[in-house]
Amino acid sequence: MSDAADVIAALTEAADADDARQLQRFFKTGPGEYGEGDVFVGVRVPAVRAVAKRFAALPLGDVDALLDSPVHEHRLAGLLILVEQFARASRARGRDDDARERIAEHYLAAVLRGRVNNWDLVDLSALYVLGDWLYDRPRDPVFKLGADDDLWRRRVALLTTFGFIRRGDASTTLDLAARVLDDRRDLTQKATGWMLREVGKRVDRGLLLGFLDDHAAEMGTTALSYATEHLDADARAHYRRMRSS
Repeated sequence: MSDAADVIAALTEAADADDARQLQRFFKTGPGEYGEGDVFVGVRVPAVRAVAKRFAALPLGDVDALLDSPVHEHRLAGLLILVEQFARASRARGRDDDARERIAEHYLAAVLRGRVNNWDLVDLSALYVLGDWLYDRPRDPVFKLGADDDLWRRRVALLTTFGFIRRGDASTTLDLAARVLDDRRDLTQKATGWMLREVGKRVDRGLLLGFLDDHAAEMGTTALSYATEHLDADARAHYRRMRSS
């Protein structure tokens, strides 16, 4: 049976030093930046996906070893393996909820110990695991993560709601967005505005407009810009004026 070392060896084989340098810059790994100290070996997402599919049956203990690695692509591979395992358990005849629960718990534990700690790691995993698992369950974990000041836990909470949006439920997104409006960090602003935009696009434009009527004046510039991206020019100008008044 394969183990974490086999996954790491496959990623090492696919690594490129020039890509590593570019990724270090792109993901802001310098002092004081959001990805400070993150380590890249230079494997692009499509290649990481290919490795994750090869090792999709990896035991959860070995997945945890990947998630606890200081190397970004190791953690990404671990998360993509969890996503693949969760999807397979969801497709199983009769749906394997015991497996889904184990995977979701491993994912949440990784979030809480700080291993889902860059925006790509969040965005490629949260909605597919927690967003599916929590859809028909109490959503307390979403609000608990959203109330945490940690940037990545808060982004996990916001992106988890994308899973609900895709199934026509905007309620948690709207509630959570209202709670985090005062967070002016760029990556929170972008995630909040993005999720609000998706509410208008995928669920009900009226729900988005109602939220903006109530909250545009207190929203950050970036969140408001993302949220109104698909509105016409007059509507965008109207909500910008609310913010500046």
